[in-house]
Amino acid sequence: MKILMINSVCGRGSTGRICTDIAETLEKEGHECKIAYGRENVPQKYQKYAVRIGNELGVNIHAGLSRIFDDCGFHSHFATKKFVRWVKEYNPDIIHLHNLHGYYLNLEILFDYLRTCGKKIIWTLHDCWAFTGHCSYFSFVGCDKWKTQCEHCVQKKTYPKSMLVDNCHRNFEKKKQLFTGIPNLTIVTPSKWLAGLVKESFLKDYPIKVIHNGIDLNVFKPTSSNFRERYNLENKKIILGVASVWDDRKGFKDFLKLSELIDDNTRIVLVGVNDKQIKLLPPKIIGIKRTNSTKELAEIYTAADVFFNPTYEDNYPTVNLEAQACGTPVITYNTGGSIESVPKENIISNNGLETLLERKQFKYCIIEQKKNKQIYDELYL
Repeated sequence: MKILMINSVCGRGSTGRICTDIAETLEKEGHECKIAYGRENVPQKYQKYAVRIGNELGVNIHAGLSRIFDDCGFHSHFATKKFVRWVKEYNPDIIHLHNLHGYYLNLEILFDYLRTCGKKIIWTLHDCWAFTGHCSYFSFVGCDKWKTQCEHCVQKKTYPKSMLVDNCHRNFEKKKQLFTGIPNLTIVTPSKWLAGLVKESFLKDYPIKVIHNGIDLNVFKPTSSNFRERYNLENKKIILGVASVWDDRKGFKDFLKLSELIDDNTRIVLVGVNDKQIKLLPPKIIGIKRTNSTKELAEIYTAADVFFNPTYEDNYPTVNLEAQACGTPVITYNTGGSIESVPKENIISNNGLETLLERKQFKYCIIEQKKNKQIYDELYL
């Protein structure tokens, strides 16, 4: 069987690693798998799966136009036509969609093909972008317009950012037209929380399966290192945070506030901060830039005493799984799908930073992934 996955990245970031994890499992079972991607370099070990859609120049042009016209997903015409021709030649048995945003695909061209291709189609949603007129998440701002009609977007300047035009009304209508009525399409969500939202959206008529994200337990496991020595943390308690991009939605400001509450025997380590954010960090926070080395991440997770995920809206964050697989308990806010991967005792309110510091012991989940594979087998076969 031949499976084609489509995602913005391959082998990098949470969604990119989810794709390659699935591909490796499929390959071991004798199937052939390709991952079509739009941006960033692919680690050498995953090159055998990778098929590039377009190029970096095309991504930059698409992004630039979207910054002006608020129409992410409606450029990259030539790249998408060329890709669809390749798909027809490759002739996969199953097409598995992941993140289609990221300035690399033309939705109209892709879905015109999907509507008539006769293939089995699976679409794993990693956020809410598929059923909104602009944003990837909306809980943080308390917006429910996506249930009926997006207009006058209050998050126009959030990803996928538009600096001028507010085109969310038209985007919503075009997505609704394109994404509905696709034969033989099943939607997968990594969390029950996101499944509940999909059932209230214009995608509600599709079959919906919940398959929690998985991780590679051969990589994410207790991993010794000299991390504490390198950062002079031998006798400190470490509170760890990891994100691909840190912003208010991910809880960046909460870590700044937390740094004012911890004592001198505790340090916060933030992985994924950019140069500008590093300059803002107080002395009790150590900033480390984003890393795509899973081994390095496993070492950092293992060195920490507790992993804190102060996300205000998230789907089913793999960072929670990765930390626990390395033997580090996770504390998170009672928001989105983040709470579905931690024990109830480890959930705190978003004004409960003091509660985190008062707790002496935390539990961590035993990660069970066999069920995920069984459900995917049912979908594929």
